[in-house]
Amino acid sequence: MLRVAICDDSADARDALRLQLEKILLEETEEIVYEFSTGAGAVRWLQSHTGEVDLLFLDVEMTGMNGMVAAEAIRAFDTELIIVFVTGYPDYVFDGYRVSALDYIIKPAKPDRLLEVLQRVRAQLTRKESDMYIFKNTEGTFRLLAASICYFYSDKRRVICVCGGREYPFYAKLDEVEQQFCGRFVRIHQRYLVNPAQVGQIGSDSVTVGGQRLPMSRALKDEATRKLARAMLL
Repeated sequence: MLRVAICDDSADARDALRLQLEKILLEETEEIVYEFSTGAGAVRWLQSHTGEVDLLFLDVEMTGMNGMVAAEAIRAFDTELIIVFVTGYPDYVFDGYRVSALDYIIKPAKPDRLLEVLQRVRAQLTRKESDMYIFKNTEGTFRLLAASICYFYSDKRRVICVCGGREYPFYAKLDEVEQQFCGRFVRIHQRYLVNPAQVGQIGSDSVTVGGQRLPMSRALKDEATRKLARAMLL
């Protein structure tokens, strides 16, 4: 699934790009899900919906917050979103490296150039797929880099994923999540499953993950400590 967003302060430019994209997006698995008319609006929405968009076509020359400033703000909370700049001037191409932009497209976007960029995006997402954790909740579908997830904890019928300072609740069982990671995450308590790469300290009865102190149960302490210590030494 490729979820695309467009940000441009010109409605005509958004319409033109959307029409071109609709001709080459794969009907069953790729779609344009959001459009933004300002850089500031895109930043606000993306910050509260991290993981809901895979690819952002971002206009550089916008009034107010321009595309480059918007990209810098986005990178402060999301390093995984693929950004492709859309511009009328090729002079900005080198600035794109500062925010890890995948590419840039000169207006008006040509179909063959858009297809070239989409093929690169598809290839990049395919490589990342095995490193992503995908789940759904009432807000939408999220794709998070597994390595960036701090921990999961159970809350009645829900599991909460803690990642990047934000909590993502979804309906599942913690046992099922643990099985999906095939041993990459460590169970330290009936309610907690942690990412060893995010563990900062192992205490006598607790583990510190992402700045949070989580309890470690007596029943799981020995095995969990062994697994975490081994992972931290690698």
